Amino acid sequence: MSLYLFQILNGVGLGMIYFLISVGLTIIFGLLNFVNFAHGAYYLIGSYLCFTVVALTGNFWLALAIAPIAVAILALITERILIKRAYHLPHTYHILITLGIALIIQELTISIWGPIGKSVAVPEALQGVFQMGNFFYPKYRLFVILFSAVIAFALWLLLERTRFGALVRAGSEDTETVSLLGTHIHKLFSITFALGVGLAGLAGVLAAPIRGVHPFVGVEVLGIAFVVVVIGGMGSFTGALVGGLIVGLVQSLMTTIWPQGASLMIYGAMAFVILLRPYGLFGRA
Repeated sequence: MSLYLFQILNGVGLGMIYFLISVGLTIIFGLLNFVNFAHGAYYLIGSYLCFTVVALTGNFWLALAIAPIAVAILALITERILIKRAYHLPHTYHILITLGIALIIQELTISIWGPIGKSVAVPEALQGVFQMGNFFYPKYRLFVILFSAVIAFALWLLLERTRFGALVRAGSEDTETVSLLGTHIHKLFSITFALGVGLAGLAGVLAAPIRGVHPFVGVEVLGIAFVVVVIGGMGSFTGALVGGLIVGLVQSLMTTIWPQGASLMIYGAMAFVILLRPYGLFGRA
């Protein structure tokens, strides 16, 4: 029983990381109608920046503060220089442009840090395990769950209780009308893109002490993020949260029940949801 409880908590932790990755992807698509295939590459940058800051300073908390902001700034620069020129183009061009960006980031990562994966130490304050009776669970993984939940709640407040959130939600419904009402729509696009990508960078930092960092993780993460978005529904905050938790729990539990099929069952869950609801659990047609 303790083993399954352990795996369930692992699944929740993974699910919250997947949520942080996919919620940015779904927000960007919901408002900008832009398909970002470079999303996993920004996660990759976040994880390597975490490794670098920890290697130089030994301070994980500094990495947790710096890396997501640095990734968001890089995303803002990329959006201003290149991506905003493609918003009006068909999705085929979005895919080609962002795939190119992802490949450039991956090759630069290999050139700077090498092709061999790196490990990031768990911060000293979170080393060891949390004990409750006969059940033991790593403190860092528990921190990831709680911290991600706080970020998810803060993001919900931002999107549901602020003027910025109202503009994002209105823009996802009718961008032209929001623009005619006086909103600087391109500025809104840029901030939304940077926010979504910054969350992917944050996920890269949180996952680094658990899974390490390597230059090919971006492709893997991108695939999982799209599975989460398909399950939850494109453009839905709630869908990203529920989809992330479903994928995390399926992956974690299947690692115990059927290790060889853990990755396969993620796509099985996606196929099952598509059969029941083609637009995702919380998506709209």
